[in-house]
Amino acid sequence: MTQTAVTEPEARDRVIIFDTTMRDGEQSPGASMSLEEKLELAKILEEMRVDVIEAGFPIASNGDFEAVRQISEIVTESTVCGLARAGVGDIERCAEAIRKAKRGRIHTFLSTSPSHRDHILRASQEDILEMIQKSVTHARNLCGDVEWSAQDATRTEGDFLRRCVETAIRAGATTVNIPDTVGYTYPSEYEAIFRDLMENVPGCDTIILSTHCHNDLGLAVANSLAGVHGGARQIECAVNGIGERAGNAALEEVVMALKVRGDRLPYFTGLETQHITRSSRYVSAITGFPVQFNKAIVGKNAFAHESGIHQDGMLKDRGTYEIMTPESVGQGATNLVMGKHSGRHAFREKLKGMGYELGQNALNEAFQRFKDLADKKKHVFDDDIAALVDDALASGADRIQVKRLRVVAGTEGPQQAELTVAIDGDERSAQATGDGPVDAVFNAIREVVPHTAILRLFQVHAVTEGTDAQAQVSVRLEDDGRIATGQAADTDTLTASAKAYVNALNNLFARKEKSAPDAKVASGF
Repeated sequence: MTQTAVTEPEARDRVIIFDTTMRDGEQSPGASMSLEEKLELAKILEEMRVDVIEAGFPIASNGDFEAVRQISEIVTESTVCGLARAGVGDIERCAEAIRKAKRGRIHTFLSTSPSHRDHILRASQEDILEMIQKSVTHARNLCGDVEWSAQDATRTEGDFLRRCVETAIRAGATTVNIPDTVGYTYPSEYEAIFRDLMENVPGCDTIILSTHCHNDLGLAVANSLAGVHGGARQIECAVNGIGERAGNAALEEVVMALKVRGDRLPYFTGLETQHITRSSRYVSAITGFPVQFNKAIVGKNAFAHESGIHQDGMLKDRGTYEIMTPESVGQGATNLVMGKHSGRHAFREKLKGMGYELGQNALNEAFQRFKDLADKKKHVFDDDIAALVDDALASGADRIQVKRLRVVAGTEGPQQAELTVAIDGDERSAQATGDGPVDAVFNAIREVVPHTAILRLFQVHAVTEGTDAQAQVSVRLEDDGRIATGQAADTDTLTASAKAYVNALNNLFARKEKSAPDAKVASGF
């Protein structure tokens, strides 16, 4: 296979990968993660050798504080970071959350642009500089690793941004982040900002400059790489690119761009990229955000070749149409090697090959689900296995779980559903009718779990081909401004629909339990 020439890592500059999936990523409307899910994701990110894991916003809620605290206790290789606004209370709460971390970081921020100064903070430039000096100094007295971010940096006057960065460095910041908070900048402009800071701000050569780009114009990855060209040596990103509004720079895309195009991007990361697909699937499962089929690196079609010309080229030399191998990111080719006669050991090895590392209890449950699926389907594809494992991971800690469903449907209505769910272990049942079987199922759920949420999305697609394919259902609910998404897969579309709706309810209730932080300063970059 012909590969692009890449310089040796020793001859290149190292780029720190800062993952904000659990902080900025969770701020995506509907993307709520439980404590158990965050702990598991932290393990995956550490195994992938992510340098910095931003585990949450400790003062936002007790749930966020506990997530950062417990992740600080179990992660030993990656740096564990918590976010804090410029106030003393925020910074001290963050310091307490990361206190037990082997490597901890306080990440504090303050708005710097004219728009934010005038409309959010109602503060002068001198006020901002004083707040930066006080907040960074206080953070540095509590933790040796302090990052400071200039919120809305790309819309900040150049001379004032230079003064802000210099103030943060003098106060003790070890990393300074220049966020494109609203996804407004473009690559050459963003690169120029970093070059300007490197050339004109004393001390910039002694600290790490960082990028944090949002994707409002679809430029987050391009801008992040341009920032590195300009002198940044940390990229803040999220798995699958999730985050506020249109999302963040996608971790998998920036990492593989640096790996594949070392000829034009003479930098490297320490990530073990074979875990990328595993992390992508897990984040998709726990947030309920499906990965689009044509998504770069991790999409189902990222390594699919349907054109006859492409297939012919691939058979002759994979390098004709693949610039990286699916194995390099943990993606394997779909095949038909698994069936109802497959044993537990083969199933475990199959999961390992697909990037899943399950504990014994989770493995036993997944194996039983696989056996049940194999009894229903003639062929079990890799995508089927991924769907059932992801479904189990997404719903394993749900307070409400579907136990039994019976639906009467057909041309003569009204359609009827009989449903039993377990709520914290206690079973409840209900019957309901509806305008169609799905409506009847959802009405039954409302009977047994009363709520006021409005259904905003109901989407079904087949995991694989054939009439026996699993249906993967996505449901999005909204209640009082909060949005939550749920997913589920089953060979029975109505069962998958019920499970997806209940999964969305669980996520919505979990989101409601989180108290919002004081809104004097916005929490996103």
